[in-house]
Amino acid sequence: MEEIYFTPRELDVMSILWRGGSGTVAEVKEQLSEELAYTSVLSALQTLEEKGFVRHEPEGRAYRYYATVEQEAAGGSALTRIREAIFHGSAERMFAQLVSDRALPREELERMRRLLAERLKEDS
Repeated sequence: MEEIYFTPRELDVMSILWRGGSGTVAEVKEQLSEELAYTSVLSALQTLEEKGFVRHEPEGRAYRYYATVEQEAAGGSALTRIREAIFHGSAERMFAQLVSDRALPREELERMRRLLAERLKEDS
């Protein structure tokens, strides 16, 4: 899998695009938790476009930006980096850390159990 890496600011911008499907600079700026100048948001979007993670289309006097990389692909790349850097390559240790989180609702744990059961059936 190709490694996909975002800086924290780029990840914030991508998250907005994934959640909303698209956005203008002004729309992205409005949704960011951090107060940034218009030009800073524009610069982040242009950098993401140079990296091939975003594209734009004209919309009136502005541009509308779209993610070109799927959220799942970016998540998989990020999890691989975390597994390697923090858990020394062990998916089991990473999973144990995740499920030990007492804040996880029971419903989410049950969905995780079903996903594991389905995966184990596939390998049988």
